Amino acid sequence: MFMKQKKAACSMGRPRSFDTEKALEAAMRVFWEKGYEGASLTDLTEAMGIHRPSLYAAFGDKEALFRLVLERYAEGQVAYMHNALEEPTARKAAERLLRGAAEFMTESCHPQGCLSIQGGLACGDENDSVRRELIARRLAGETAILQRFKRAKSEGDLPGDVSPAELARYISAVMYGMSVQAAGGASRAELMGVVRATLRAWPE
Repeated sequence: MFMKQKKAACSMGRPRSFDTEKALEAAMRVFWEKGYEGASLTDLTEAMGIHRPSLYAAFGDKEALFRLVLERYAEGQVAYMHNALEEPTARKAAERLLRGAAEFMTESCHPQGCLSIQGGLACGDENDSVRRELIARRLAGETAILQRFKRAKSEGDLPGDVSPAELARYISAVMYGMSVQAAGGASRAELMGVVRATLRAWPE
């Protein structure tokens, strides 16, 4: 659950005998289910239907593959975030963000929860660059929410005593918490209950 950042580049090579898009989709599912450290190269190559030399030639190493997966995730799976921030009021934007998250995190066509959370719940020192990448992407998402709330305050859409930064952090924290709950088996109905409770606390 994060906003799109600068796109990584794929390495060039000879024509490939496999579908790159399908391979990336398969890799995304593995990272989503097992996290970055939990996903072994064997897990990835088996799911992608390729051998290690093909993986290295087409995508680079494991970290490079993960970064490409994150780009794909940001462009597709969490596009609802971009649309939500176009709502005419801050409250409507927050409601669409939260409802969109509850729906997305409980869809049956992919693993539950959010890749940006599940992907890096545990990262050792040797994978600190991955941890920092995920943090940066989550912060980018929070910053986008913050900018929307700042605009709302300048337009008189939020009370004068409300801090856009605190409100953006609060909404982000709820969304990340919902991701953890979804991965733990929380249903869509249960997450919608969280959404309703959060909106009842909206500053008036």
